[in-house]
Amino acid sequence: MGDIGLYYGDELLQYSFPNGHKFNKRRVNSFWEAIQIFGLLERREIKLLKPVLASVEMLELFHTRDYIEFVKRMSEIGSGMLDYGDTPAFKGVFEAASYVVGSVVDAVDRVMSGELGHCFIPVAGLHHARRDRAAGFCVFNDIGVAIIYSKKKYNLSRILYVDIDAHHGDGVFYEFYDDPTVYIADIHEDGRYLYPGTGLREETGSPQAPNTKLNIPLPPGSTDKEFLEAFKEVEEFARR
Repeated sequence: MGDIGLYYGDELLQYSFPNGHKFNKRRVNSFWEAIQIFGLLERREIKLLKPVLASVEMLELFHTRDYIEFVKRMSEIGSGMLDYGDTPAFKGVFEAASYVVGSVVDAVDRVMSGELGHCFIPVAGLHHARRDRAAGFCVFNDIGVAIIYSKKKYNLSRILYVDIDAHHGDGVFYEFYDDPTVYIADIHEDGRYLYPGTGLREETGSPQAPNTKLNIPLPPGSTDKEFLEAFKEVEEFARR
């Protein structure tokens, strides 16, 4: 199984929207309080790692230059919206989001080299951001960058991305919908009841990438039992 890398530092805590926004640093602080209560940091296989800043060139693997420059300008201004109402700008949002991306890519390298078996970044998984816009509190899509980075650096013929967030990961799912080398399995609450309103069962990949995508929408109030049943389907999908 190997050692587990945990990324922690003030840089990641900075990915926190202001003025009582629901996506704030309390989420990360709660995570660290919990693992300390359970004594996980005392386990020898847990390795603490410092956040890593992504370069503009790395961000451009997934995002457009115009969008990156827009985020940089709004970060300097420190106010306004990065999308049409969900994602506010704040001073330093460009750097904060870049640290999330850089840490995820660093984790890819550590796992692929065999240094670590698994890595966890408590702020990562910003799966709503699109190539040219923010969405759903997600500024830069760390997953999208990591997928393209992994394909290029390690010459991978196939990648499997599994998303178990309650919200459908539309920014990853649709940006790679035509890519036959990227397999995506996404368990989420039915989009008829929850943002972003996407993730239909019938969406299994474009004609250029048939049967490479799997959506499993669950009804509101689903329990662990329903989730575990759904995950069996993900395991079957992964064996293809």
